[in-house]
Amino acid sequence: MDRFVNVYILTFNCARILIETDFVAEHFFHALPQSARDSNDGRPIYDAPEIIVLSLQEIAPMSYAFLGGSFLTAFFDAFRRALDLAVSKQWGSEVDYVEVIRENSGMTAMMVFVRSDVSDRISWTETAQVGVGVLEMGNKGAVGTRLGYMVEDGHNETVDLTFVAAHLAPMEEEYERRNEDWKSIVERLVFGKKKTVRRRNRASGEDREERIALLSDETSDESASHSGIFAPGSHLFVAGDLNYRTCDTSPSKDDHRRFPQPTADVDSPRHFSHLLKNDQLTRELQRRKTLHGLSEELISFPPTYKYSALACLEARLGDTQEWKWARHRWPSWCDRILYLDLPPGTKERGHVQPHVYSSLPLFPTSDHRAVALSVSVLLEPLRGSSGIDQSGDVRPLPPFQLDPNWESRRAAARTKELIVGFLAYLSTTWEGLGLLLATGIGAAGGWLVLKSILED
Repeated sequence: MDRFVNVYILTFNCARILIETDFVAEHFFHALPQSARDSNDGRPIYDAPEIIVLSLQEIAPMSYAFLGGSFLTAFFDAFRRALDLAVSKQWGSEVDYVEVIRENSGMTAMMVFVRSDVSDRISWTETAQVGVGVLEMGNKGAVGTRLGYMVEDGHNETVDLTFVAAHLAPMEEEYERRNEDWKSIVERLVFGKKKTVRRRNRASGEDREERIALLSDETSDESASHSGIFAPGSHLFVAGDLNYRTCDTSPSKDDHRRFPQPTADVDSPRHFSHLLKNDQLTRELQRRKTLHGLSEELISFPPTYKYSALACLEARLGDTQEWKWARHRWPSWCDRILYLDLPPGTKERGHVQPHVYSSLPLFPTSDHRAVALSVSVLLEPLRGSSGIDQSGDVRPLPPFQLDPNWESRRAAARTKELIVGFLAYLSTTWEGLGLLLATGIGAAGGWLVLKSILED
């Protein structure tokens, strides 16, 4: 009998605002598949996924996100609390999760949680970051996590999973720039030589990390341990605000009259399916200009962007009878989750079994709707040559080669992020303004003291 590891992926553009944890928790598992089991009161019971991945864009204001570290703690912790609340409501105290990854690349972030009873099956993790925004900084960019999930307890053989959280260029007309952003991610989102092993100490309830070198480090070729998002033995999931729109130009004055509204009649011109036919991502995928080799489940949910401020207010009040759109942007499916399975026509069956792909209700703090995907991945390592036509597989033959200067370019961009983040912190936050004021007062006081001494 086949065995699987269940994965739940959620992507959300946070709009640089701290989330309302209760609201997010209420709808967190909206895309979880319903089990055949039912509770005594008729409420459906769901199986808790082994792995939960959060792809978060615009997680915090630039001043905090570019500085990183403790400046992002409150924003990460809000999602941790939302998850805990959602798990408690869904399964009670029977289930809990270990946080194994908390990582960001500028304003794009990722969190990975593993169910505590199987956390010891994570034998290693790797992370990677890249900026594709202004001067390659992280106002846009990607963060990646790759992990090894043991096929069986105590065995070295793993199913390798790669998750990428991405945020690409905005605006209707910039679809070619989004394609270039994807190219930059393939070239410069590189997983390094070190792997982090994080294990659960069941006696103390604490997690501990260890840094270990890869076996390939024993060779003289250090580049052998570097790999991009396409790895021959790894599954790949890409989730984020990919920003592909439904028109190549901005809406004209009266276009909002044709924006979609809730209706079950697919023949109605206001049904969202008509707008979906113009989706840029679908077009660019067919042209093989972006997200090469990846697949997406059928979209059966309304556009995820851009909702108006009034729509966010009504979401808090529970009024969802009408979709209220911002008139200066085409309603679009900006928030997407795609995955790389075995290429079509191979002898082997697919290893990824998708269940539910859906958007969540509008959260009152963002003009995006979150999107979630639940999948099961076969607990069987990918074999690079077993029944696979290599010419049709992007894993061993990625569309773009790794940039040999990826490390120095990222280091240079990170320096710029710290400078910009510090300046933004001083000029746009109350804490920074207070620091400037205190510094000014201190400087003035010091000058007065010095002047008094000199006059004496």
